[in-house]
Amino acid sequence: MNRLLITLNIFSTLLPWVLPTNNMQMNNGVAIQPDFAEPIQNITVPVGRDAIFKCLVTNLGGYRVGWVKADTKAIQAIHDHVITQNPRVSVSQNDYSIWNLHIKNVQEEDRGQYMCQINTDPMKSQVGHLNVVVPPDIIDSGDGQVSDVLAPEGGVVQLRCRARGHPPPHITWRREDSHDILIRDGQRAKAYHIYEGEVLRLPRVSRTDMGAYLCIASNGVPPTVSMRFVVNVQFHPLIQVPNQLLGAPLGTDVKLECYVEASPKSINYWIRDSGEMVISSEKYDVKHNTRSMFEEHMLLIVRNLQSEDVGSYKCVAKNALGEEESSIRIYEIPGPTRKGQSARYDEEDYNGSAEKEIDEELSNIIGDHHRNMMPSTNWDPNSKSSIHRLQEQTAHNILNDNRIPGGMSSTAEDSTNSASSSSSLLLSSTTCPPILFPFTISTIINTMLSKTLSYNIYSISTIILFTSGKTKRSNVYDGMFLKYMWV
Repeated sequence: MNRLLITLNIFSTLLPWVLPTNNMQMNNGVAIQPDFAEPIQNITVPVGRDAIFKCLVTNLGGYRVGWVKADTKAIQAIHDHVITQNPRVSVSQNDYSIWNLHIKNVQEEDRGQYMCQINTDPMKSQVGHLNVVVPPDIIDSGDGQVSDVLAPEGGVVQLRCRARGHPPPHITWRREDSHDILIRDGQRAKAYHIYEGEVLRLPRVSRTDMGAYLCIASNGVPPTVSMRFVVNVQFHPLIQVPNQLLGAPLGTDVKLECYVEASPKSINYWIRDSGEMVISSEKYDVKHNTRSMFEEHMLLIVRNLQSEDVGSYKCVAKNALGEEESSIRIYEIPGPTRKGQSARYDEEDYNGSAEKEIDEELSNIIGDHHRNMMPSTNWDPNSKSSIHRLQEQTAHNILNDNRIPGGMSSTAEDSTNSASSSSSLLLSSTTCPPILFPFTISTIINTMLSKTLSYNIYSISTIILFTSGKTKRSNVYDGMFLKYMWV
């Protein structure tokens, strides 16, 4: 009985649509057919929003306007009556010329073409398209992919990220720390600031690949979403020591440093050569500074160095994959003993103090030469002939002086006793003006050869002219050196 009543209700609703009335607008006795004033506009709306189609009709008269979902042929409404059972659909009209179809809280199943019809003979209709867009949503790939990945150094890491949405989302990868993603292929590695694709594969993974990776899904519909993957690369601890041998005077503070790399994170500590563990106290200051996911800086400051503090110290790092240690030796050297003055010494600084005393003595000697070599008149610094005369005069004065740098005598007897000895002459910018520097090899050789008889010097074996800055293991001052060996 209920089914029959529903059928009769639908029939009575559709009857006016099937059998139009004769209420037509007339113009000079001619019936005017209704028509559409303008096309229906297509609509794009995010899921969850409301959509409204407008159908503008002129000269409707006694005809009816209906709405049909074109792809399913489902009638939505006829004139002022809603036919569909969808509670989110409604209709409205204004002065029988503007007919609206309302769809609230649009869902993906509402996507498609909607037709506005006029029940003329033949029927008139026009279509508008409803595009329902959906923001991206990252979904579980179903293969057990987790956001935290562990791999041994040299192994393979594969990250997978899938997303849904409409239009289909675009997947990109980047590192959270903004470093490049390195894809190693054979012996080469290609760097990507942004990598595209659902799968990110990292072969021969290295400790530098550790960190957070972001999978970003976007399709032009806000908001863009992302998922965070953390890659952990495991390896045996590694220790780097900048200075393994440190010399310092008693009463000063000494700084010992170790740089540790380990994953998983290692347990780091200091011990003495006796096996005693070093902890923070009035004597020791122990610090640990984390530099990255796998790097740590170990710092030990020995305060007010005493004789019993001299010896070896070990920095030790342990994790689940192994243990590593490195030794640093402290030894005593003469020097300032002002208490509380922080200092760090090594062999380079210790040897440099002796070199400094020698260089000061040489500078005093060259200063005497300089006062004797400077011309008094007719000097033109821009004249090549003046420079040439000064070069020759400088070489003559050095060889005629009664002292040879390094304590050697210029007399025949001393030069004979000093055979096979050598010394260095420093022409420093602090003792001689720059104009003295441009000696030529020919000037020095010719000048020295002309003096061989008066000095009873039989031969000159080597003359080397060079310039240098400070090197790593020796203190060499900027300037020009003339090194000669008497045999």
